[in-house]
Amino acid sequence: MTDKPAPTSHTAMLIRKPVADVFNAFIDPAITSKFWFTGGDRKLEAGRQVRWEWKMYGFTVPVDVKAIEPNRRIEIQWPGYSGQTTVEWRFKARPDNTTYVDITEHGFSGSPEEITKQVGDSTQGFTFVLAGLKAWLEHGVQLNLVRDAHPDGLPAS
Repeated sequence: MTDKPAPTSHTAMLIRKPVADVFNAFIDPAITSKFWFTGGDRKLEAGRQVRWEWKMYGFTVPVDVKAIEPNRRIEIQWPGYSGQTTVEWRFKARPDNTTYVDITEHGFSGSPEEITKQVGDSTQGFTFVLAGLKAWLEHGVQLNLVRDAHPDGLPAS
């Protein structure tokens, strides 16, 4: 019998900006609020807890910052769909002064059907985040992808 890998959401994208700019966009809530959530109470620091808010959904979550490796990696734990999950961002600086961002989330729990839905929703959500980041950093455009994904509010689970 072989062990199956734990279900993991995954998405990645090239951002045409230097790694320090891209990394800082996820560390500083004043920037992150331009493409993902509406507010955060402080910059990310390893070992600290922050709060992120999505005002349009009346939703706030505590985020435990587990690791920060400047311009390389961020790891957090937060309340997922059915319990704590871990999200990891990896940043790869490229020779042409662009950055490849890779995001994974794991730790999903529930029935196989529930986990499949959670992985799909996470992958979609973080794809929106990366597309919004790309538009903001490369063109100064706020796409409101996360806000517009559920214009009538978050669906009941």
